[in-house]
Amino acid sequence: MAKPIRILLQTTIPTTENDWSIFRFSMLQNYLASIQDEAGNSLFEVTGRDYESDAVGGDPVLSNLDKSDFDELWLFGLEVDNGLTEKDIAGINAFRQRGGGILTTRDHQDMGCSMCGLIDIGDVHYFNTKNPDPDESRWSRDDSYTTYISWPNYHSGANGDYQKITVVEPIHELLKNPNSPSGSIEFFPTHPHEGGIGAPGGNTSARVIALGKSLVTGRNFNLVVAIEHHQDNQGNVLGRAVANSSFHHLVDYNWDINKGCPTFVDEQPGDGMKKSRVP
Repeated sequence: MAKPIRILLQTTIPTTENDWSIFRFSMLQNYLASIQDEAGNSLFEVTGRDYESDAVGGDPVLSNLDKSDFDELWLFGLEVDNGLTEKDIAGINAFRQRGGGILTTRDHQDMGCSMCGLIDIGDVHYFNTKNPDPDESRWSRDDSYTTYISWPNYHSGANGDYQKITVVEPIHELLKNPNSPSGSIEFFPTHPHEGGIGAPGGNTSARVIALGKSLVTGRNFNLVVAIEHHQDNQGNVLGRAVANSSFHHLVDYNWDINKGCPTFVDEQPGDGMKKSRVP
């Protein structure tokens, strides 16, 4: 029997009741843990945790991630000021250099910008004050409703609704879905102000694999960027990395608004996900 893939679901913020701490990703954690092969064996072993600072300037797990037995890191960049330290960045980069896979996601403006030091990943996430989108025409608010949030902030819809995505050809294996009429994933949850991502021209291992569309401006924006395995200058074969434009695609509140959200969320939610559920 093959060993289950060990996944670490990790936020960049300490446990805080009134924030997007890891307990708000319980549906994702439970779903991954429930997936089994045909023989009934679990495919994934999932650990969820928030950021913890130690006495030497880092998170004890992230700063030593390359020495762990995790196979994948799903990193939710949720901080707006403090986040990953240099030791954390070093541990995560070493983890990927030994073949570990990484999924990263954040949100609008500068949320999650402590990820900028991650190999490749820091280049595909576009922020307001660090590594902005090379297309300067995108240096403006897309979501015009929540005025205290600046670009990038693509408005794909209300929390609790869903969007029809555009899958970029050729269909990446991560988006294939044999249970879908099209053969691929067709819908994502929506969010009023998603972040910006893209594939740098100089990185041939990275490409955009899915697009969303703003309900405010009608403009397309990148939803997912995949960075394939490739060899660095030291001969390390880096694990695959994925950048997702918003953690709201994966959080409980956007799958089921009855799960609740922090009190600072003031946008009116939708009910598209609730209405579309099969009994």
